[in-house]
Amino acid sequence: MEVKNKYIVTKHHIQDAPKEANFELKTETITLSIAPGSDHIIVKNLYISIDPYQLNRMKLSSPSQATISFAAPINPGQAIDGAVIGKVVASGNAKFQKDDLVLGVFTWAHYSLVKEGNILKKLESSEFPLPYYLGVLGFNGLSAYAGFFELCKPQKGEKVFVSAACGAVGNLVGQYAKLLGCYVVGCAGTHKKVELLKQELGFDEAFNYNQEKDLNSALKRYFPDGIDVYFDNVGGEMLEAAVGNMKIFGRVAVCGVIAEYTSGGRKAAPNMMDIVYKRINIRGFLAADFLNVFEDFYAKTSDYLRTGKLKIIEDISAGVESIPSAFVGLFKGDNIGKKVISLVEE
Repeated sequence: MEVKNKYIVTKHHIQDAPKEANFELKTETITLSIAPGSDHIIVKNLYISIDPYQLNRMKLSSPSQATISFAAPINPGQAIDGAVIGKVVASGNAKFQKDDLVLGVFTWAHYSLVKEGNILKKLESSEFPLPYYLGVLGFNGLSAYAGFFELCKPQKGEKVFVSAACGAVGNLVGQYAKLLGCYVVGCAGTHKKVELLKQELGFDEAFNYNQEKDLNSALKRYFPDGIDVYFDNVGGEMLEAAVGNMKIFGRVAVCGVIAEYTSGGRKAAPNMMDIVYKRINIRGFLAADFLNVFEDFYAKTSDYLRTGKLKIIEDISAGVESIPSAFVGLFKGDNIGKKVISLVEE
């Protein structure tokens, strides 16, 4: 059986903030059967994760491209791959059968032809909604959990600041911190997001960074005695201001620097005197660094979900055609929570 398969490519390398015009929707014909002797698998994609780190893969060059396979460069015209949940429609591999639900690195398309190595896991359980396995129970959740608990070593009662606190990772960090008993402040880019942080997610305080002329003064207002833990998702001036307001022996986990992914953002230059004399620990990390704690993360987070202690915020768009606008929206602050593309047929 042959079907039309729509997929997304970039027209050229992207060096600045992405625009919808940078992308192109293409169509190819794909046969939904496996040739005899092949161990390939055909997956019908159901949910596609949209993540800002992908922009660095679309650049002509980026320091990230040589560090880990997930960040390998994408050439113009090449099908883009990323975290996807799908259903097996045909398999030449004995380990995977028709109708198996799988999570892996597949293309931004309706269908993906994949090898066993591209499948990260088979989803045996349907206890939680499938998009959760791309967000709260996936690498976003692991980033929040490991970055906060493993790197920052927080203690009950400590003062925690989270940037991009309405994002896929930041909102979870803030909730984990509140469950531990910390005082938590988050920042976001709109009044609506600020209210969501305080009213729905339980942050003690939140502020709109777009309404603050002086970020250093804003943080002094919310942390008059200083910050113990800063979970950084943006880099740039926010990182500078946070370091300037850290307590002695403060800890900074750098999960992302979205403000610096585009050439228009000023690179962070924290005061080195603060870092030395306050003995501040700043550590960058990737979720893949902490696969050793995945089972602990998954068990605890699943319990929080079952008991309603964690609230999930997702931003879901429909159709392959919506991928360019969804991706561009990440850099405009359009999304609230985890951004996912749904290809599930109603």
